[in-house]
Amino acid sequence: MNGRPISGSVGARAHKGRGIPALLLGVLLLTVTACGGGGGSDQGSGSGEGKGKGAGAKADTKVSQAVVSIAPKDGAADVRTSGALKVTAAKGKLTEVEVKDTKGRAIEGSITDGGATWTPSTHLAGATKYKVHAVAKDSGGREAAEESAFTTLTPKNTFAGIYTPEDGSKVGVGMPFSVRFTRGITHPEDVEKAITFKTEPAVDVQGHWFGNDRLDFRPEDYWAAGTKVTVTFNLDGVEGRPGVYGKQAKTVKFTIARSQVTTVDSKTHKMVVKRDGKVLKTIPITTGKPGYDTWNGQMVISERLAVTRMNGETVGYGGEYDIKDVPHAMRLTDSGTFIHGNYWGGGAFGNYNASHGCIGVRDVRGGYDKNVPAAWFFNHSMNGDVVIVKNSNDRKVAPDNGLNGWNMSWSDWTK
Repeated sequence: MNGRPISGSVGARAHKGRGIPALLLGVLLLTVTACGGGGGSDQGSGSGEGKGKGAGAKADTKVSQAVVSIAPKDGAADVRTSGALKVTAAKGKLTEVEVKDTKGRAIEGSITDGGATWTPSTHLAGATKYKVHAVAKDSGGREAAEESAFTTLTPKNTFAGIYTPEDGSKVGVGMPFSVRFTRGITHPEDVEKAITFKTEPAVDVQGHWFGNDRLDFRPEDYWAAGTKVTVTFNLDGVEGRPGVYGKQAKTVKFTIARSQVTTVDSKTHKMVVKRDGKVLKTIPITTGKPGYDTWNGQMVISERLAVTRMNGETVGYGGEYDIKDVPHAMRLTDSGTFIHGNYWGGGAFGNYNASHGCIGVRDVRGGYDKNVPAAWFFNHSMNGDVVIVKNSNDRKVAPDNGLNGWNMSWSDWTK
């Protein structure tokens, strides 16, 4: 019995003397266990995520290996309008390239070489600031972006195109779109590419150069009546010849009003006027006398004059004639062929050829009488109408003598 109290006493003392350290130790152990257990649990979870999300999130923070390069460099000035702009990617592939001027107009282009290169599909405008934004991805899908801004050169020498028909015109089925340039062009492909067509209904329109300063466009056959044509000039910045740049950026629209084709027969001395394939009228005429024969072939009315003066000096015929108040004159060639009213021909109309190469139709001086054949034809014609001459003793009119490219085959036109 004595041993138990003593033992208990000793035990009590021991508990009393070590109670606070034990409590603290317990708290410390719990704290260590909580931190250790939590850390162990987190590590376990982390090591599981390390093969999934955790590794992915970590990879996204790495810098892309793709390197985007833009030429010309940022801040460049006097940049050429063709051949200078190029975007490339190394150790990755281009996914996006955007080039815009300060008005938000975009320059189209294409990514090639498996994503290594972007080049514009057209030239740049002169004296214009452009901004470039380009993005590429490396093999891990990480993006790298680059931006640049530059300004193109301001041309010191320029050229423009003088065109026919005018914007808003209504013309006949034979009217080509003809452009005469103020400077000779030595880079014709670049210039031609910068003039584009949209037609309703759709039809293939091709250009043909006459010399180095004239470019005509036409379809294979006469336009269909009712066709709406939109021509876009994107010549601003086109280098037409070394150091000479285009300056036009505009849109021209015209409409094909109806089909009128007139056939002049030099042997029968008559012309037949057809509208939309139906005969409107047959009219007696006179054409060029021997030695002054009228051109054969398809000719297009390019100018209409109610009254004019005709002087042989202007077409290389010296002083052979100088006729005032010539009525109802419509130009067919640049060399001076007209179809016009004739008040001095006497009995030639329908009987024999008496002109210096023009097509004469009976009229009165000054054209005051609306009932004469020439007045009727003038009032039923428009620019772009076709006049075909056959059975003359002269050769076929040259395609570039007036708006007469229809005298060239389609295969020759598109060469």
